[in-house]
Amino acid sequence: MTDLPDFLLEPLVRAALAEDLAPWGDATSRAVIPSGTRGGVVMRSRGAGRVSGMQAAAMAFRLIDAQLSVQTLTPDGAACAAGQVLMRVSGDMAAILMAERVALNFAGRMSGIATLTAAFVNAASGRAQITCTRKTTPGLRLVEKAAVRHGGGANHRYGLGDAILIKDNHIAAAGGVRAVLERVKAARSHMMRVEIEVDRLDQLAEVLATGGADCVLLDNMDNATLTRAVEMVAGRLVTEASGNMSLPRIPEVAATGVDYISVGALTHSAPVLDLGLDYADA
Repeated sequence: MTDLPDFLLEPLVRAALAEDLAPWGDATSRAVIPSGTRGGVVMRSRGAGRVSGMQAAAMAFRLIDAQLSVQTLTPDGAACAAGQVLMRVSGDMAAILMAERVALNFAGRMSGIATLTAAFVNAASGRAQITCTRKTTPGLRLVEKAAVRHGGGANHRYGLGDAILIKDNHIAAAGGVRAVLERVKAARSHMMRVEIEVDRLDQLAEVLATGGADCVLLDNMDNATLTRAVEMVAGRLVTEASGNMSLPRIPEVAATGVDYISVGALTHSAPVLDLGLDYADA
């Protein structure tokens, strides 16, 4: 998996370290660990899953002390078993402990997202692409969307400027499906893709008749309606199913023929993968 650019990732990790160490640093390590004490730790997964956040974890250690030896043994995007060693760190013990919680927070949170994403991707069995949404933790979208990719999923819009996504409130405020699509035709750049959300087949028919969209988001439709919607589109638009997409439902939704299934839960409800940092002689 390709790493994120350091200049984008570093501010996030620095902010997390500052939050943990402000205003006076690590009072416990300063009090109990003699200056110059050296040692080592290993990061282990306490459960099976898919790994993510290791780049951020390694950066946390190195930002505290560039002299630490940090070895990533299980890279982002790899599967892991319970008890598997993901990372080994050695050097100044006080520095290691200063970065410990931030490193584990990034790795555990992102590995949880990657693990849940991998479960959804497996449930879709290649019949539809699983994608995330913008329902991310404020400030952490960059790493959470990377975690989705590490789990085998795809990214939807990163932000509001990536594409035009016309939702129900846009349609209501603009005066209807036809009105909003006509305005988009006049305003869009030739480089900007357009997706429109519908929750009824009569709206979909109006979208198809009006034109101007590249993708259609089929929101909160039951499986029979999704199947009919895909038949109506007949390959003219990219189709995306969305709305309360639970893991048990994914095989049925994928079987309707939609191209994408967007799942907010990948980032807003993923459980953390339990990781631990254990002392080991350097």
